[in-house]
Amino acid sequence: MSTVQISASDVNKLRQQTGAGMMDCKKALIESNGDFEAAIDYLRKKGAKVAASRQDRESNEGVVIAKTTADGKTGVIVEVNCETDFVAKNADFIAFGNSIADLAVEKAPASLEELLSLELNGSKVADQILDQTGKIGEKIGVNKYEVVSGEKVIAYIHGNYRLGVLVALSADAEGAEEAGKDVAMQIAAMNPVAIDKGDVDSRTIERELDIAKEQIRAEGKPEEMVEKIAQGKLNKFYKDSTLLNQEFVKDSSKTIAQFLNGVSKDLTVTAFKRVQLGA
Repeated sequence: MSTVQISASDVNKLRQQTGAGMMDCKKALIESNGDFEAAIDYLRKKGAKVAASRQDRESNEGVVIAKTTADGKTGVIVEVNCETDFVAKNADFIAFGNSIADLAVEKAPASLEELLSLELNGSKVADQILDQTGKIGEKIGVNKYEVVSGEKVIAYIHGNYRLGVLVALSADAEGAEEAGKDVAMQIAAMNPVAIDKGDVDSRTIERELDIAKEQIRAEGKPEEMVEKIAQGKLNKFYKDSTLLNQEFVKDSSKTIAQFLNGVSKDLTVTAFKRVQLGA
């Protein structure tokens, strides 16, 4: 055991540098004979141990951060997870999530793996996550990272960081910013599966047709009518589940396609991403 006297000011100084708890900081300084650098390493190793011990824990809480570059041409969504709602609402945890999103905006990594390997505050994001795990005592991770690029990209965060949306428009026309926010809120609320009919995955179409046909047969409809009625149900699916064909939430007399065309001729959506916490 170390014979070095550890003062309260030393413990507080290490706590300010690392954000770790008072008792953890005191123990780190004792184990490191008062050497601050060694104490920081001790705490980081402790973070790795905590992370290893919590690998089987669920981390479905956290924050979803959506941001765009200054020119509005690219947007990112980052989901930073923790175990409890208590931690998710902590200002320091939210700030940590924002720092990762800011880094993604600045460096434009191509993948989640590349994002985790970037340097943040002097060490890799992956190492920063371990540090946070040690400080907080919960399993922390970046589980999702999405990027959208286009002529005009709008970011939207819904429900106290619980859902993030990026939507790219075909042009940076007059009124596009406000229209993009409306469309982003539509995406948050209605969760479309694709932009338009032609963008729906073929497997999704097959599944919807199979379900529709089973429902129709269960209703006792003649077999020769099954295909026609199923196509009608598929068209209803397109109307409900593809963004441009959905009724505009703010004005049900228009589809999203009609709403955008009214803002600026031929204005449309070219891409979108929707990330919901824990989904």
